[in-house]
Parts: sequence; C-alpha cells; structure tokens
Amino acid sequence: MKKFSRLLAVMIFTVTLIITQTGCGGVEKVAKSSYYMDTICEITIYDMEDMSEENANAAIDSAFSLCADLEALISATIETSEVYQINEAGGAPVKCSDAVIELLQMGIDYGDLSDGRFDITLGQVTDLWDFHGDNPAVPSADVVEEALAAVDYRQIQLSGNTVTMDNPDGKINLGGIGKGYVADKAAGHLESLGVTSAIINFGGNIVAVGENSGDPFKIGIKDPNSETGEILGAVTVSDATVVTSGVYERCFEQDGKTYHHILDVETGYPVDSDVLSVTLTAPKGYSGVCDALSTTCLIYGVEEGMKLIEGADNIEAVFVDRDGKIHKTSGMDYFEER
Repeated sequence: MKKFSRLLAVMIFTVTLIITQTGCGGVEKVAKSSYYMDTICEITIYDMEDMSEENANAAIDSAFSLCADLEALISATIETSEVYQINEAGGAPVKCSDAVIELLQMGIDYGDLSDGRFDITLGQVTDLWDFHGDNPAVPSADVVEEALAAVDYRQIQLSGNTVTMDNPDGKINLGGIGKGYVADKAAGHLESLGVTSAIINFGGNIVAVGENSGDPFKIGIKDPNSETGEILGAVTVSDATVVTSGVYERCFEQDGKTYHHILDVETGYPVDSDVLSVTLTAPKGYSGVCDALSTTCLIYGVEEGMKLIEGADNIEAVFVDRDGKIHKTSGMDYFEER
C-alpha cells in the first residue's frame, strides 16, 4: 500500500474551464463568485435535481455560507477564529472545532511525509513577507532567522479537540492546505443539496462535480511562462479535483530579483527549485490533499516531486520546469498539450 492511503472581475490565475453545456429545464448554468481565504471563489452549477435558476442560486449561496463559516474558524488573520486564538494563546490550551482539528492533523501528516519541508507553523515567517501589500520588501536576514526559531510543526499537540503549542511563539498558518479543504467541503455540501454537475474554482483549486452532459469536464492549465494567460494544455476529468500551484502566483521584484511566496522552512526565503508550476489531479474529495502536495512539489523540484506523486494512490501530476519542459507522471494519460 502506498503512503497516501490515509492520508470584482473574476481572474483565475492558474486554471481555466473550457466548457459548453445546457442543463435541464432550459437553464444553461448558474454561476456566482465571492471572496474567501484571500482569493476569488467561483461556483458554477450546470445541473441539479429540480434545476432552476432560483434553486441553483440558493445552493450556491448555501455553499458560500459554509465557506464563510469555515474561513471564520481557520483564518490566521480573523481575530475571532480558532487558529488566531491558538496563535495568541502563548502556549495555553485552546478548545477547537472538529474542522480545525482535522486540518491540523492533515498539516501534521504532511509535515511528516515531507520531512518537515511542508510546515503549517511557518506563520511567523510568512508574516514578514507582505506579498499582497502595495510596497512589499525583502525582510532582513536577522529578522527572518529570529522568526524561523518558532517554526516546527511538531510543536502542535492535539488531545481530543484541545490544541496546545509547545513553543509559545509558534504561529499556525493554514494557507497551504485550507483552501483545498474548504473546496472539498463545498463540493460535498452542493451534492447534499442535489447538485449533480458543477465546477468549484477556488483560486486554482478546482473540484468537478459529476460530468459535463455525460462527458468529462475539460479543464485548461495556464502556461506559467505566459504573461497573457495562454493555456499550456488541458485535462479531462469527472468527479475529480484539479489543483495548480505556481511560483508566479504571488511575487514581487526587488533589485532585479523576483521573490515568490513559496518559502523554504530552512532559510525563510523563497525556495529555489526547478519547478515553475505543478498541476495535480485526483478523485473528488482530495483537494485538501492536493493543496498540500502541490506546495510540497514546488519545494521538492521536478525529480523529487515526481517520485512523491508516483508513490501516491490516485494522484497524477503535470510539472512545468524553468525551461518550459513538461513532465508527466506515468498515469497522466488524460493531459492534452496545446
């Protein structure tokens, strides 16, 4: 058994949906977008039981309400969130919801899997890099070194629904896994409301619910070397998740050098690997898993990342290296290059 058995215009930076479809009842589709977890979130329903514009809108609103509830639990910046309370507790125990415990356990699992290179306690370091600010700047080496002292996912202690941090200065940030987790929950919620065909696109985390009128959905993958959003190729999937991560997503330039948002837990600075982007595909329900693994692959590089995914059940990958070369795992036979 492999290791993973348990384990407002809308701008989509990493993936593009290529689709035409007419649902039942004459309603082609119903799409709405909102903003959660620091990204544009879009849900498009193509078909559902008793398909109507009113019913589809109500289902999307309900799913977005769930997203808001989960963000209010897992955000590191919302002062009433459970993660924020853990970070501010100074090592005191904090009682948390099942969702937060589940996410923290996932983070610990993937910390173990990656030998600590994927680490959800990088919060002190990520706070130093203001990739969303108007004037981002490279933090000084001494400040980064001090922040790194608080990084080690093994400091998280879970006992039932109680969380304790061994290091009182430790700070959790679930940005590398939370978005996919919420996308999974939104997909399950839509299905519970009778949705049979939909696309959930949370800033590069896509979940395809069902099929496209009996055929797979075709989802385009952005060329990481294109400044105009051109498509590198497409994957055809049904009841699946497609997650793309790239070093181009959040970055800034200083003194002629580009700094991206994937940080190395050993140095506190952007990781230097040969991967520009990686797209992972997996069955529906794996978006959180793929979120963590795509970040890990960007850190690992092509060779080590390919080995990681080849050892994973039900997950395939398309890597694009810094020379623009495409690398596919052995089971990725449903990717069509443009």
